[in-house]
Amino acid sequence: MNWMTMDQWSPYICGAGIGILSWFTFLLSDRVLSTSSTYVKTAGIIERMFRGNKVLEREFFRKIHPSIDWQWMLVIGIVIGAFISSMASGQARIVWAPEPWSTAFGSAVAPRLIVAFVGGALLGLGSRWAGGCTSGHGISGTMQLGVASWIAAICFFASGIAAATFLYTVIAG
Repeated sequence: MNWMTMDQWSPYICGAGIGILSWFTFLLSDRVLSTSSTYVKTAGIIERMFRGNKVLEREFFRKIHPSIDWQWMLVIGIVIGAFISSMASGQARIVWAPEPWSTAFGSAVAPRLIVAFVGGALLGLGSRWAGGCTSGHGISGTMQLGVASWIAAICFFASGIAAATFLYTVIAG
């Protein structure tokens, strides 16, 4: 079987690939592999279209310049790579409400979009509050044995389990 058309890849091979990518990230940019700042930079780029350089007066944008950089391109590459992978494996399809959601809550699109938006907003808020996202803490930080990153990664998993349990057991139950 051609490995490019497999439904799922080995998590060990994927993990090793992410580790190697992290090496190159450190080597070539002297930065950690992360993505959450990209969304804030994008908001800054959009705001800059309307407010000009006044955006650069914000404290955050004095440290993190709102521009398209390697990290921004990484996020685009993740989306393109996921699309190519799903097409190559024959798994590509547009689904507004995945099967577990449809079974528990029905197939109406509006509630799914509202919950997805709220969840995404909370995830973004949490990643800013924690000083990094799952890739920044969960991959790069834990790889460097950062205590704060290990605590954040444990909290990511615990919160995910608690949220899924609450959503599918308490609300849908």
